[in-house]
Formats: sequence, C-alpha cells, structure tokens
Amino acid sequence: MNHYKQLAREQRYQISGLKKAGLSQSQIADEVGVHKSTISREFRRNKGRRGWHPKQAQELQDERRKNYANAQRHSLLEWAEVERLIRQDMSPEQASQRLALEGGLPISHESIYLHIYTDKRRGGDLWRHLRCQKPRRKRYASGQERRGTIKNRIGIDERPVIVEQKSRIGDWEGDTVIGKNHPGALVTLAERKSRYILAAQVPNKHASGVTAAVTRLLRPHKGKCYTMTFDNGKEFAEHQTIAAELNADVYFAHPYHSWERGLNENSNGLLRQYFPKGMELVEAIQEQVQWAVDRLNHRSRKVLGFRTPFEVFFGKTVRYIKSPLSVALRN
Repeated sequence: MNHYKQLAREQRYQISGLKKAGLSQSQIADEVGVHKSTISREFRRNKGRRGWHPKQAQELQDERRKNYANAQRHSLLEWAEVERLIRQDMSPEQASQRLALEGGLPISHESIYLHIYTDKRRGGDLWRHLRCQKPRRKRYASGQERRGTIKNRIGIDERPVIVEQKSRIGDWEGDTVIGKNHPGALVTLAERKSRYILAAQVPNKHASGVTAAVTRLLRPHKGKCYTMTFDNGKEFAEHQTIAAELNADVYFAHPYHSWERGLNENSNGLLRQYFPKGMELVEAIQEQVQWAVDRLNHRSRKVLGFRTPFEVFFGKTVRYIKSPLSVALRN
C-alpha cells in the first residue's frame, strides 16, 4: 500500500521545528499526521548539499510540479521524437534546443530529464544515453620533456592569429587516444570552428602509421585544411610529410599545455563515451569508430547555436526531426 502523501508548505516548517527539537522521523510523522514513509521520503528527495531545509524543499517540489505539468502538455508522438534524439546520444539540453530550432517545440530540458528518469523507474533504458562525466586526472610535468624533440617543429606561438579566432573553417587539432595495454590507438582530428571531427584506428602510435592516417582522413577535405596543431608526441614526428601532402602548415603546442588544444581534448572525451578506458582499440573496431564519429558530428552543440558540426562544416541544413511536428501535431 502506498502511504506517501505530498506535504504542504506549512507542514514543512512544522517538520523543521520538530526536527530541531530532536524528534525521530516516526515521532515527526505522528505529530504532522502522515505516514513515517512520507517523512523519510521528504528528507531523502528534497535535501540539498547542506541537508534538508523547508524553504528549499518546497522550491524543489514546486519545480517538479511545474515540469510535470509541462510534460503533460506534449503528445506521445512528440515524446517519441524526444526519445529518438536521446537515443542518438543528444543530451536533454541538446534535444530540447534542437526541437525548438527545427520543429518549434517548447519542451524544456528539465521536462526531458523528468521523462528520462520516469522511464528509468518503469524499467526503460533512456538513462543509459546520458553522458556520465568522470573527473579526469591531469598530467603534470615533472622535470624536462622526456619524449625527445621533434625535428623542425614550429611552435604554436608562430601560429597565425586567425586560427585562435575560429573565424574560418580549415584549422585542425590532432591527437591520439591509446587503448588498453597500448595495442592499437585512435588518431583524432577536430576542426576548430565547426567542431567537426575525424578519427581512424591505427595498430600502434608509430609515426609512419599516424602520418598515413592523418593524410588519409584529411585528403578528402584538402580545400578545408589550412593549419594543424599537434601535441609533442613522437607519433607526429613526420609532420613535414603531412604538411607537404596536404599543403598546410603544422604547429605544435607547448609541452603539457593540453588546453592549447582544448577542442581536441574535449572531442577525445566525447569519443571515450563509446571507447572507454580499458578497451582495446584493435583494427576490428574501425566500423564502430566511424559510427561514433557520425554520431558526434550529427549531435547539436550549444556553442554552435544548437546546429551540428556536420551542418556548420559543410554549410548545410539537415532535418533531424522526422516531420515538422509543430505543424503536423497541432492540426
């Protein structure tokens, strides 16, 4: 039997006084006239970082009521479209803004989160498409750079100012992602303005293989390749071959200054959603790599006004919603 009952504002302040007086949850429930499970649920569900407080608890409940009311305004077909975008690994905010941009549907990201967790309580799997951000351990320099010096490297200080401005398409950042026990790696490239990414699996981080992968990935986009910025890994030792093949300029970030290639670092983090640490990056996953890259390139980004990297890079507009829902569903 469900004994839960929503509490009123006055009851919350009564509970606060009884709690300060040292009464147990069962005693508080008797005084307020509710089941003890209501008190237990209240303290568990409506607490903040500093514990439970009546004013904050009431605000949390009011917000949930508002989101629930908003959720009820939308049809099953509209929610089906939301679910389709979430299953493409868009975040609730990205899905909300893409629906507004393309279909004129005002579904808040809070309502989408509520829908996802309601689905989870019913045994659904939408929540599995939410990205879980784990804290990353930063690498710090200890002494001198031990990976050797790359011959004829040109430092990032020599890079044209226009690259930093992100005002044109054609400036790339490059890196590698290693697999478990280092059998195989991913070569990743990210275009600075559009956030468009390219990636390929390589058997190891030897310079020859990485060079071949970079040129193979960028050759189809040679007209949109002006500069490349790499880290100081020896896998990029053949940078002059890359520059000559693509008719582009290559620059290197300062050692241990990963923020100078912040976009590429972020892109690698997004790829880790599909290739977590501990996974072997062997040749067999190449098809999976392309699938993941396509997902990311067709995921709307807040920094792009909720357009996708694909749309910005190619200068095209793509319909990600199956039909003009704002028109079709309201006629």
